[in-house]
Amino acid sequence: MTRGRGRGRGANDLQADYIVVGAGSAGAALAARLSEDPSVTVLLLEAGAADKALELHVPAAFSKLFRGPYDWNYDTVPQHRLEGRTVYWPRGKTLGGSSSLNAMMWVRGFAADYDEWADAAGPTWSWSALVPYFRRVERTEQVAHETQGSDGAQSIERQRDPRSHTAAFLDAARELGHPLTEPNLPEGQGFSQTMVSQRRGGRASTADAYLRPAKRRRNLRVVTGALVRRVTFERAGDLRATGVYVEIGGVTRHARAHGEVILSGGAVNTPQLLMLSGIGPAEHLAEHGIPVLVDSPEVGANLQDHLVAGLAPEAHSGTLFGAERVAELARYLSSRRGMLSSNVGEACGFVRTDVAERAGVPGDLPDIEIIFAPVPYVGEGLVPTPAEGITVGAILLRPKSRGTIRLASADPADKAVIDPGYLTDADGIDEATMLAGLAECERLIATRALGAVTTGGWIQPEGGEALTPAERAELSLRRYSHTLYHPVGTARMGADASSVVDPDLKVRGVQGLRVADASVMPTVIRGHTNAPAIVIGEVAADLIRAC
Repeated sequence: MTRGRGRGRGANDLQADYIVVGAGSAGAALAARLSEDPSVTVLLLEAGAADKALELHVPAAFSKLFRGPYDWNYDTVPQHRLEGRTVYWPRGKTLGGSSSLNAMMWVRGFAADYDEWADAAGPTWSWSALVPYFRRVERTEQVAHETQGSDGAQSIERQRDPRSHTAAFLDAARELGHPLTEPNLPEGQGFSQTMVSQRRGGRASTADAYLRPAKRRRNLRVVTGALVRRVTFERAGDLRATGVYVEIGGVTRHARAHGEVILSGGAVNTPQLLMLSGIGPAEHLAEHGIPVLVDSPEVGANLQDHLVAGLAPEAHSGTLFGAERVAELARYLSSRRGMLSSNVGEACGFVRTDVAERAGVPGDLPDIEIIFAPVPYVGEGLVPTPAEGITVGAILLRPKSRGTIRLASADPADKAVIDPGYLTDADGIDEATMLAGLAECERLIATRALGAVTTGGWIQPEGGEALTPAERAELSLRRYSHTLYHPVGTARMGADASSVVDPDLKVRGVQGLRVADASVMPTVIRGHTNAPAIVIGEVAADLIRAC
């Protein structure tokens, strides 16, 4: 690989040794690490704007960003198992990507999740191989396990000012016999208060952790408002990526890569860009008049996402209901404490339901995560908080159902067609698991601990006091469930020839093109995807530097 040819560029010249598309969780980490080598140049292209809005940095304000300019603002196609509803999918469109828009829950998953990646894509992706990368990423407050990092790039803190209802939820878990453990253990995780990607009570995105320090380097150029339209290729023997066509300020230009192009747009945008570039299912590309360079049927396939359904009983005062008061903003700005320092999802825990054995879940691994918020999280976060209340939700950790990302047209400005296929597995395992998880939520709500802070009324499902627990669970699943914002798998990595990328993250069928983001995950982890997405960016940097 030729390196260093991007140096000495003019101010308006779009060329570099490495072009990274997408400045999100993985892309920001990747670009920053590549730029540590002063002999190479890195061009980072981000479709969104710089992360300047106050709401991007105030933890509890993240839902205020939904449907706004920092959000790709996606919706799924109607989901027939969810009463024909479309489901809103927010994705970050700014520096830091979804790490600038998420609920900051740092939940790494289980060691077994990553060993399963290794089964699919080789030993580079095993838990033991990835532990040094987690340690490189993390700067953890009060390290509780040897696999956690203490001096990494990404600040991981304990919550500064959790609500008292969160302690009541953890008491409820203990009352039911669930273990309370430290968070982020590789195995044996129980219930705990959530660790958060914050620094001194403010959001710590990958833009904060990686890009701001790296932007001091002259060999890293970050361009915002840059919509990549497609990857460009030349054929000199093998087909090789040479750069991208990118639209900046309404003008389309060619950005040239002297080394490699790396796609880090995430599980929606990366497969869309691959297909727009001629890499994907041949028949689907032909439908949109796109010349086929590589017939890769699994591009946009294998979509997995965490579905969540929450029960929201009314509660006594002390929840986040008053978070928008002027006094709370003043408190936050002066001390980084109070309601606005909350990440909303203040606690979580893992359970194994009686469906797990039938579903083939190995060992004592969980199939449901229970999430707690000291606020009624209703209307997919798009409506004002209606009253004092709490949410206890069930998250489907390892869905059997699979979905797709497909093109709506050959126009890069058109949103992709998202069909997660929620609850469509033939054996009904996903549905049964979710209902079992919601039954556990009901048991938690019925404990003495949570009974002491709730009123007996219901916010969601509406009129829930007149329903049986089974009826509440069914209604919550069908009418109110939504994404937990963890789509993965649409450009999966693997050692098999049908995988989209190989174990080194190289796109099969071409040279000079890799993918580094959540789309490469063969299976979704039993946790939250921000942490492993950053790790993928770190691993990708090492793989590229080793060439």
